[in-house]
Amino acid sequence: MASDFSGPHRDISVYSYLVPEKLTGVGGSTRRLRLITESQMTADVQSTEARPLRFISLFSGCGGLDLGFIQAGLTPVAAFDIWPLAVENYHNNIGDHAHIWDLSNGRLPQKIECDVVVAGSPCQGFSTVGKRNLDDPRNHLLQAAVKIAIAAKPKIMVFENVLGILQGDHKEYWNLAHKKLNSAGYKTDTLIIDARNTGTPQSRKRAFLIAWKKSISMDVEVEPREAVHLMDVLSGVSTLPNHEPKSFSVGSNEYEIATKILPGQKLCNVRGGEASVHTWDIPNVFGHVTQDEKEVLLSIMKLRRRIRRRTFGDADPVTPKDVYLDLHRKVSDDIGSLIDKGYLRQFESYVDLKNTFNGKYRRPAVDGASYTVDTRFGDPRCFLHPVEHRGFSVREAARVQGFPDSYVFHGPVLEQFRLVGNAVPPSMGLVIGNMISKALSGTP
Repeated sequence: MASDFSGPHRDISVYSYLVPEKLTGVGGSTRRLRLITESQMTADVQSTEARPLRFISLFSGCGGLDLGFIQAGLTPVAAFDIWPLAVENYHNNIGDHAHIWDLSNGRLPQKIECDVVVAGSPCQGFSTVGKRNLDDPRNHLLQAAVKIAIAAKPKIMVFENVLGILQGDHKEYWNLAHKKLNSAGYKTDTLIIDARNTGTPQSRKRAFLIAWKKSISMDVEVEPREAVHLMDVLSGVSTLPNHEPKSFSVGSNEYEIATKILPGQKLCNVRGGEASVHTWDIPNVFGHVTQDEKEVLLSIMKLRRRIRRRTFGDADPVTPKDVYLDLHRKVSDDIGSLIDKGYLRQFESYVDLKNTFNGKYRRPAVDGASYTVDTRFGDPRCFLHPVEHRGFSVREAARVQGFPDSYVFHGPVLEQFRLVGNAVPPSMGLVIGNMISKALSGTP
């Protein structure tokens, strides 16, 4: 591991020569710095307009957010993450300024001068997809990031997380971060960004806490970018690295299910509408049902969300009487048959659907946006390619996230999907980086 935290990233080969480390001003771009002549160097580095904005990245992962900041003209001076594979991929693709470091102690290995601190602390404890344990140890890493950022005394700070951090009791973590930053002399605001508005064909919303010194005039808003269709970014990947999608065997149950899922649909028993394909609509895999039995299944699907018996969750089991009152006919024989066929389960006096997942084999629409890229994106039982009966490759997932094709992922394939799924889309970093550059363009 390198000990110099001021090293240039891979695309700024002459940065350490052109701009001494002690100059930490604002404005300019790394591209311009690489092109100026030696005779221009002295005058340019003395001008605040020629000084690149320098940033530190906390919980950097493989560098998705950092790539966007770099595209916006900011220069990374250090990046930290505890996951060795993420740091290795960062090293291989962005620069050797990334380091393995445990940030939970709320400090960095040494003082580093910077203009901006960006942090993407772990989201698992806040995500609505997970258990949302209020006391998840990872939830406290946001405060560790705040402590480190305040100590670095940057002009601007950016903290990213999932929208679940703004919901329920979990919001106290977000509110506490605001309070600490305000006490340290920073103004703060919350910005919610949808990746679809940043030029990435993906439904992915994230919360950003923006903090800036009171002397800075800051408009906390980003400029939207032109929308991109999913198929536009999936084309031309067959010869690229990291393209080894997982396919189903022809004739397998998984393949038969995939053939019944159209673009914009998913396998789902707990919702109605055209977007949901029910297991009873695929009899060659799940077993035949009569029209009367299908009527019972649809009734239970509707009633389990309407007749609530618990104060948590979004549905409850129903009684045979509930179904009888809904359909106005005898249903006991149909319910018994559906239990035998594996479509219903019974406990005490209640019955419920046996498969209550809210979406498997999700196939995105061809002319729309992808579902959120997460760590399961390579499993075709979770996500299907828009037009082929297979899953996504790592390269396709990276394309959807907005990574350039030049970024080559290393490590076990499942870990590569984890790297991609945990990353912040670079396009989000780009629009935020542009917002920061605009705010600091005239700041001394």
